[in-house]
Amino acid sequence: MRIGVVTSDGRTKTIKVTISRLVRHGKYGKYLGRRTVLHAHDEKNEARVGDTVEVAECRPISRTKHWRLVRIIERAARGGRS
Repeated sequence: MRIGVVTSDGRTKTIKVTISRLVRHGKYGKYLGRRTVLHAHDEKNEARVGDTVEVAECRPISRTKHWRLVRIIERAARGGRS
């Protein structure tokens, strides 16, 4: 299980999830930002850009999809004009 933020929901039943982390440099000790991008299966097309989601590893669904959406932890704030 991994927790990340949806960065793309343009494709049908597929979302792109970015997982950010800090890694300490071995020699200098400075913290570096790293990220992992996963393609996850979203059967009901319910996740939107900016949502915080939980994904789990599963069998290969396509060439790039090896993860599936488990649940949406937090919805993104939807700001709009009136």
